[in-house]
Amino acid sequence: MKDRYNLPCNIAQTMNIIGDRWTLLIVHEISIGNCTFNEIKKTLTGISSNLLSDRLKFLEEAELITSSLYSSHPPRYKYTLTESGESLQDVFNAMVIWGKNNLKKHYKKLVHTSCQHEVEVAYRCPQCNQNVDDLEVVRLEEE
Repeated sequence: MKDRYNLPCNIAQTMNIIGDRWTLLIVHEISIGNCTFNEIKKTLTGISSNLLSDRLKFLEEAELITSSLYSSHPPRYKYTLTESGESLQDVFNAMVIWGKNNLKKHYKKLVHTSCQHEVEVAYRCPQCNQNVDDLEVVRLEEE
């Protein structure tokens, strides 16, 4: 994939990796257990085989997924998330919450497994060991 955003910004550089059409949905499918090409293709109605193949190759190059051969004739691969890919679960959860709060028609909500009540996003400072709501984005010095 070609970098679309040549900006010194974490959001822009993240979008260069996961901002293409279908990319996050592919990662999400792998995260919920649809780990083969055919499983992903079946659940993502409308994606072409060529595009899915291209996205899977790109996601592997970007080190969000890894592939392992599970059948040699014909060659078929199983995809798993790397640690970096797994960390996108926080993004998916935030999107579920945003969608529940902002979409006219929503399909999911995020709940606490034990009590089944909806949860909220919270930020925690590991140094102070407390939740915080006074946040700011700080520009890093260029190296």
